[in-house]
Amino acid sequence: MFAGLLVGIWVARYLGPNQFGLFSYSIAFASIFSSIAKLGLDGVVVRDLVRYPSRRDLYMGTAFWLKLMGAGVMLAIMAFAVQLTSNDATTSLYIIIIASGTVFQSFEVVDFYFQSKVLSKFVSICKLVQLFISSLLKLYLIFANADLIWFVVVTLVDQITLSTAFCIAYRHQRVGGFYNSFDFEIGRKFLVNGWPLIISSFIIMIYMRIDQVMIKEMLGEKEVGLYSAASRVSEVWYFIPVLITNSLFPSIVNAKEKSIELYYLRLNKLYFLMFWMAVVIALPVTFFSKFIINIMYGEYYGDAANVLVVQIWAGIFVFIGVASSKWFISEGLQKYLTFNTMAGAILNVFLNLILIPKFGIVGSAIATIASQSVASYFMNLFFKDTRFNFIRLTRSPYLRFK
Repeated sequence: MFAGLLVGIWVARYLGPNQFGLFSYSIAFASIFSSIAKLGLDGVVVRDLVRYPSRRDLYMGTAFWLKLMGAGVMLAIMAFAVQLTSNDATTSLYIIIIASGTVFQSFEVVDFYFQSKVLSKFVSICKLVQLFISSLLKLYLIFANADLIWFVVVTLVDQITLSTAFCIAYRHQRVGGFYNSFDFEIGRKFLVNGWPLIISSFIIMIYMRIDQVMIKEMLGEKEVGLYSAASRVSEVWYFIPVLITNSLFPSIVNAKEKSIELYYLRLNKLYFLMFWMAVVIALPVTFFSKFIINIMYGEYYGDAANVLVVQIWAGIFVFIGVASSKWFISEGLQKYLTFNTMAGAILNVFLNLILIPKFGIVGSAIATIASQSVASYFMNLFFKDTRFNFIRLTRSPYLRFK
């Protein structure tokens, strides 16, 4: 985490706010559409691998080919969408190169297998290898005074490296191959279960990244660079809830099969843990935001400190939202995730339109935390089936490990 952050900071300092803003904008634009290629399969496939381990190859193979086809569809949509923007040819090229990495996300099915077996250490090793290679490449580019496009190419290399590491790790498990397996009925079931998550993931990326797109259009590339610098610090922690919930999700699903009391006990502990971890991270960052930005990015990024003070508190809703999403999947209530995230995305766009002209990039940070709170927490109150989850999330700061 810290090695990746430090190298990212070095890249930001090397590129400067303007080029770093363009780089961040390209990543943000590509990320919005890249979420489509995942097809909402992540939690669904893990759940079924836990329940029916004997059908491992069929599930993994079917998910692999579905994700590969999804990447092809996404790239076609991306190529069309880029033509509708006011971007110049160079910026459009950056976006297409970055988005091409989604083809290699098909190998994430190996990650699903490791999650189902609670073997996240292998996933961590693969990501460490990818991070090490990526860091070396970026440092070489900095010392070689390389142009921006080479840093864009490294984002594609990152996806290739990670997928290769996944393949090697899975091969060492000696559990057979899955590439020759595909079942139309299983694929249909995956898509039926996953379509709400497809829409949800797309909308999540809208309200996670649309702010950078809107900042570029309304304020310029430099402001995107400043905003992105703060975002790197506040979002670097977001892998923590993903890693923890992915590791604990199989245990929670198994608990439901044994006892409903044990199921809710483990779920309560997860919510408690997520809330307080986010608070422990946010407090020191808030008090030392100016020091952190000045030390990490330098004086050219000084205005990013004001954004960081606000943005870091969105982590509370991100942490509990990631944990809560597993409850939705376990209960078969994925459709409500779509409603929740759609409300958050609409609110985010609306608030950005109002707050960016008045408060600049700080206004966008306010819009982010407001939309996160609505999507991850408050929307649970409006549906009968999810009101129970709203109550548990509300009580999560006060629960004890009993």
